[in-house]
Amino acid sequence: MYRFLLTPRWWGINVFAALAIPFCLFMGSWQLGRFEERVDSHEEQQRTAVAEARKAAEPLTELLPVTKETSGRLATATGRYDTQLLVPDRRLDDRNGFYVLTLLRTGDGPALPVVRGWLPGDARTADAPAPPTGEVTVTGALQAPENQGTPGARPGGGLPEGQVGMISAASLVNIVPYDVHSAWVTLSDGDAGLRSVPPAAAEGSGLDLKAFQNLGYTAEWFVFAGFVLFMWFRLFRGETEAARDRALGLLPEDGPGGEPAPAPVPGPGKPGAPDTVRGGPRPGPGPGLGAEPASEEGAGPAAERVAGPGVERDAESGVEPHAEAGAKRVAGAARERVAGAGEET
Repeated sequence: MYRFLLTPRWWGINVFAALAIPFCLFMGSWQLGRFEERVDSHEEQQRTAVAEARKAAEPLTELLPVTKETSGRLATATGRYDTQLLVPDRRLDDRNGFYVLTLLRTGDGPALPVVRGWLPGDARTADAPAPPTGEVTVTGALQAPENQGTPGARPGGGLPEGQVGMISAASLVNIVPYDVHSAWVTLSDGDAGLRSVPPAAAEGSGLDLKAFQNLGYTAEWFVFAGFVLFMWFRLFRGETEAARDRALGLLPEDGPGGEPAPAPVPGPGKPGAPDTVRGGPRPGPGPGLGAEPASEEGAGPAAERVAGPGVERDAESGVEPHAEAGAKRVAGAARERVAGAGEET
């Protein structure tokens, strides 16, 4: 019954299923692992934030360059405020506003971008308070430079003078005539009535949109594996039922190469009755069916002419047994017609 599993078609189906299912399970497990890593990093950041709040700030130079470990840690720097810029389209507590960004000159080295705070409304230079004069020491959370994926970032430019769309050295170097650190800090306490901006999680960590994309990909890969398994069982069940029907004679036996044998061709007589096997001779109607014989003696040869060729064709061409039965019924009808004619005379 299961000989069909050895056919070339089923060899291909089995090999595909054997490769596709483990691959889908592997990819789903990998995506799930990525999601779990982001959950763990988010929890680690929460614990680190609490610990950093109690920990003293460290010099900026000791925390550079910014990594996942140093992002969010408190840094301190001393210098003088220089150029002030506004960063529009920044939301805080579901309200639209802007950052007040001021560059801190720390000596002969690169300047440090400092977000002094946030204000609601449209970015207007008149609304931003002026930075303190003289030498100042700032303390805030260290942040990595923004990129195109940062919410609210506008890397394309086209902003009015005195505004910048993204906090990064690549954007600021075209505005100020000196080098800028590839990092920035957000003050722990808002300066001059500004609201402090909370630090953002490091890229590639935390429960952001990418983390939930990993979770969605996990479900997709597991669904793909289940679909392949479902389709394999569906095809297997169909082939098994067809093999069982052929064993019971409900379907023609398979021919060479596993293909079904040709089915009988219905003849012009009784609906559904086979006339001959496909490719064999087609018997014609028996003589005498439309005319009454003259005597009873003619009934024997007529019946033989009707039944005899049918029997021979059954032996030679493999006509199914009900074809012979049909010929006998025709011969019996001929005899009855002959008998009726004899009684009338």
